[in-house]
Amino acid sequence: MATSATSDQLLVIIDPMARHTDGESVRIAKDVLSAGAAAKVCLPDGPEEFARALGRRGSRRPVVVGDDRALVRAVALLHRHRELAGCALSVVPVGSAGLARSLGVPGGPVASARAVLEGVSRQLDLLVDDSDGVVLGSLGIPPASVPAEPVGAGTRPWLRTLVRTLAARPARLRVEIDGVTVIDLDRPVESVSVTPGMRGVAEVEIHPVSLGAESTPLRSCGRTVTVTGEDFHYRADAETSGPVRRRTWRVAEGAWGLVVPGP
Repeated sequence: MATSATSDQLLVIIDPMARHTDGESVRIAKDVLSAGAAAKVCLPDGPEEFARALGRRGSRRPVVVGDDRALVRAVALLHRHRELAGCALSVVPVGSAGLARSLGVPGGPVASARAVLEGVSRQLDLLVDDSDGVVLGSLGIPPASVPAEPVGAGTRPWLRTLVRTLAARPARLRVEIDGVTVIDLDRPVESVSVTPGMRGVAEVEIHPVSLGAESTPLRSCGRTVTVTGEDFHYRADAETSGPVRRRTWRVAEGAWGLVVPGP
């Protein structure tokens, strides 16, 4: 469902990475937004200032200028403070933004800034795990790739090698959907993917290890997905997490609003 983005007062939070990677796109977006609405611009220096600015938005509509990580960070913060349901979030993608584009946000600073001013808020599902983490776009087990700079990589270079090694070998996982076991530990898998679908269900695809002929993926859907295994990592949107031995994700239907171009 889509509704008009009502407030014409904006809080424009410009992620520091966006300023560093593409200052010209940031300038263009800021000019377009300031010309079309009463915009308060914030330039946080790091995650703490980013969170503080978002928390002090008042009645202003938050606009994140940044990459997919900045978008996920904003949604996670709003979810953690239980303020996500009543907030129509906008994003102007600067940097890596495959997730934002897949959710309907146009590319380019001018088109995306105009969508902020003229668009509608679309209610979207997301996944919430049992540690209160969120997934907006996709979840991969094991992670197909490692973030450019995983947490701790500067002081623990073995972390990148470990995650790559775990991602390359078959995993033994038990996957339960709505309490029903779809695949068990005795059948190794190459990968498991979970994505928020529509109307409150998640789409699950499991690729068992092939013995000779190519195996057929197992596809199913449900509201709750539980994965159990020995020390597995997973990639949620732009971040790799783990190791964990058990994690449950549930679908939160229509949990957040993203401003996209109108019909």
